[in-house]
Amino acid sequence: MNEIENLRQRIRELENELREKKDRDRATVTRGRIEHMSDEVVDSNPYSRLMALKRMGIVENYEKIRELTIAIVGIGGVGSVTAEMLTRCGIGKLILFDYDSVELANMNRLFFQPYQAGQSKVEAAANTLRYINPDVEIEIRNYNITAVDYFQDFMNTISNSSLKNGPVDLVLSCVDNFEARMAINTACNELNEKWFESGVSENAVSGHIQFIVPGETACFACAPPLIVASSIDEKTLKREGVCAASLPTTMGIVAGFLVQNALKFLLKFGKVSHYLGYNAMEDFFPTMTLKPNPNCDDAHCKQRQKEYLALPKIQQKQTIVIEEKPVHEDNEWGISLVDERSGHSDEKTHMSSTPGVRHAYTVSTPTYGNNSEEEQTVPESTGLSLEELMAEMKSI
Repeated sequence: MNEIENLRQRIRELENELREKKDRDRATVTRGRIEHMSDEVVDSNPYSRLMALKRMGIVENYEKIRELTIAIVGIGGVGSVTAEMLTRCGIGKLILFDYDSVELANMNRLFFQPYQAGQSKVEAAANTLRYINPDVEIEIRNYNITAVDYFQDFMNTISNSSLKNGPVDLVLSCVDNFEARMAINTACNELNEKWFESGVSENAVSGHIQFIVPGETACFACAPPLIVASSIDEKTLKREGVCAASLPTTMGIVAGFLVQNALKFLLKFGKVSHYLGYNAMEDFFPTMTLKPNPNCDDAHCKQRQKEYLALPKIQQKQTIVIEEKPVHEDNEWGISLVDERSGHSDEKTHMSSTPGVRHAYTVSTPTYGNNSEEEQTVPESTGLSLEELMAEMKSI
């Protein structure tokens, strides 16, 4: 039995080697075709239609994209499509992080192919992306960034592995669990690295992206994560023991939002969305901007906030929380309405949810001072009247 199993393993290895050779041959042919393109195309860019953005005045210098490095964490439904879009845009370098393997269940996505089943996602993605655009430098990390043994390497990679041997220009989070998001948040706060968080709900009908600038906007630990209401019970974060649904349409839409805003930020055109949601049930797109929480549990986040506030006012961007305007603009007597159901005061609120967005969970507010729960407890009534109680007092 051992000999048969070894033979099968050897056959699988040979099949993988053959596939890799075919991928390399295709990349070589593609490169040759590019070199023999017309002078008009080669002189500008093999992706000349993208260069037209410069001629049309949309982007000041599109060729700058060749100098940029982006790290993508999670090469699943959103991450794989994100990597393909950036590759087709001509990004200079991609660093891919994932520890999972390609399965046949992944074929509902827009990227992986059946023959890649069994390969690591980062290897399969790298081979496909090199075939699409051999000019893009691709680096892979096949490990779990939340593991203690690999978290430091993750930190070192995003801080020293750009084309200029410095920090990457942007980190894109395409993971599907809370722990990995918190690991990315911790690393980016410590390294003062800007990043985009993204996610798709378990029922596959809503998603979001969130741009996080340490110290300037809310980090992922500043408050409970925001999720897009989809008119049915759903949660963004993955739950143990539950098989999540997946739609290539929703994945592609969220990936498109993610890459579009990454390009706007890196190439400096348009307005970057700080939070953009998507509700497929109603084609609803809520947006908002989130302020950082001065009481955030992440020490590096609080340090970045201090550094940001220490900047000259002219260098600080105004971070505004979307709020509804009052019905009456003039309020001569300073009257305000307070929701009695809420235990949070306005001073403790660091973000307001725009319609169609809610928090994934609530955080209980601790009780301080002498107003303890025991002191506020009212004794249960004995059922006796006031006269009867007075009569008992006199008889004592």
